[in-house]
Amino acid sequence: MDDNMSGEVHRPGRIEVVCGSMFSGKTEELIRRLKRAEFARQRVEIFKPAIDTRYSEAEVVSHDRHTIMSTPVESSSSVLLLSSGIDVVGIDEAQFFDEGLVDVCNDLANRGVRVIVAGLDMDYKGVPFGPIPALCAVADEVTKVHAICVKCGSVAYVSHRLVQGDKRVMLGEESEYEPLCRECYRKAVEKENKEHGTAKL
Repeated sequence: MDDNMSGEVHRPGRIEVVCGSMFSGKTEELIRRLKRAEFARQRVEIFKPAIDTRYSEAEVVSHDRHTIMSTPVESSSSVLLLSSGIDVVGIDEAQFFDEGLVDVCNDLANRGVRVIVAGLDMDYKGVPFGPIPALCAVADEVTKVHAICVKCGSVAYVSHRLVQGDKRVMLGEESEYEPLCRECYRKAVEKENKEHGTAKL
């Protein structure tokens, strides 16, 4: 049977992680999987960090403006508290959650819940971000999606920050970040180091 037509109604507990750089389609893929689950008449609940209000306070919104209603929460413990009686839990921008999210996702999966997590696997410096690396380790399935490098058209490696600032968490869009391949990112950092006399790598 075609994989796209199977496994939506009686799927066992599991953790699915969709990760990659900004503009790679992570949220788009999360929304696609969640809407399929809703179509299969499963009980679905979607969570996002309360700090993410870029497009909407209550919706998960992809860069392509596809939306799905969500519940903004302050911590991973809230995800567990609000998931009673749910078949499928979706979590967007998971890199902004605390490390307790790993235990929460494991707990839910062990209860038979399908957990779908989307988030950045690296920050703007190319450093593993938040609970995503640990979630990848315990996940049943990891899907790494890729943006396209805006400089050369290759597969992007990291989200390069275009504005100054060392704050790790900085919500932004095309004006603040750009997807770059490893080589173009290296060149961009070298150029910035010369201009500002600092070392970012």
